[in-house]
Amino acid sequence: MTQLVHHPAYLFVMLIVLLSMAAALGAIGLKRAIPLSDDARDNYTVVQGATLTLLALLIGFTLSMAVSRYDQRKNFEEDEANAIGTQYLRVELLGESRATTIKALLRDYVQLRIEYYKTRDPRELEIINAKTAELQGQLWTGVREPAIAQPTPIAALTVSGMNDVINTQGYTQAAWMNRIPVSAWTLMIAIAFFSNLMQGYGARGATGRRVLLFVLPITVSLSLSLIADIDSPRGGLIRVVPQNLISLQQSLPAS
Repeated sequence: MTQLVHHPAYLFVMLIVLLSMAAALGAIGLKRAIPLSDDARDNYTVVQGATLTLLALLIGFTLSMAVSRYDQRKNFEEDEANAIGTQYLRVELLGESRATTIKALLRDYVQLRIEYYKTRDPRELEIINAKTAELQGQLWTGVREPAIAQPTPIAALTVSGMNDVINTQGYTQAAWMNRIPVSAWTLMIAIAFFSNLMQGYGARGATGRRVLLFVLPITVSLSLSLIADIDSPRGGLIRVVPQNLISLQQSLPAS
């Protein structure tokens, strides 16, 4: 299940097959095994409406969760760009020679952060994270040494700025790892399965049955796949583009 929600296209195919089978099972198998009488249809309509309403509410709430997480990832990308840009200016207070070294490290750091947002390869991501941690250590050393040698308010300001640079990266990484729980996905797919089963079971006539076998499974599959796409930072089509970091990189001088 975890791998499926990381790849919305695979999830869509799986849901189409599963939900279509549920509708067909209700329309063919369940209807023949337990025929729905006219006396029981009123009760069936109530249960069917409640099930579909519950499914719609779950999809709506989950979509809201996914969108809020997507917005959070966008906000943290903006915070990262602002923190790096501010620190790039603050290091000039440390003197020309030290500022030149730290600025070069910050330019490399911006490139690594852009690659972090763009990559889809797990192995490449591990390399990027390792390089980021190493570069953060070098940046911290660059502001720590003058702060220890001369603990002035200016040194404290540059230390605080570098702390913001490192913290925003941690916030971003935490936001990208914050996903909709697998248990919530399991619950939604289970309710979607039974909703399609009931739709097939209550279909009247051959024409209506054929329509229900396709309309509801496709609609629900598209809805759940959209949620997975928004909630998947790397596996979907809807992704956070590091526009602020790219703009920052373009504004920084080459040397």
